[in-house]
Amino acid sequence: MLAANQGLYNGFLAAGLVWGLIYPNAAAGVHIQAFFLACVIVAGIYGGLTVKKTILYVQGGPALLALLAVLAA
Repeated sequence: MLAANQGLYNGFLAAGLVWGLIYPNAAAGVHIQAFFLACVIVAGIYGGLTVKKTILYVQGGPALLALLAVLAA
């Protein structure tokens, strides 16, 4: 059950990032990508506070790095 949830979660994340990449307006595409990555960061913070602290680093860390990369591009 947990693996199915993670697969769905990752699928939505990938769809949002790809949508942002192919969006006709590049500036709006960056906002779309930033939104989806921010959602992952929020989920990582929530998981770190409510379940296990390492979730913050394992889930939120890569999302934060990806968000910084998107904003720097």
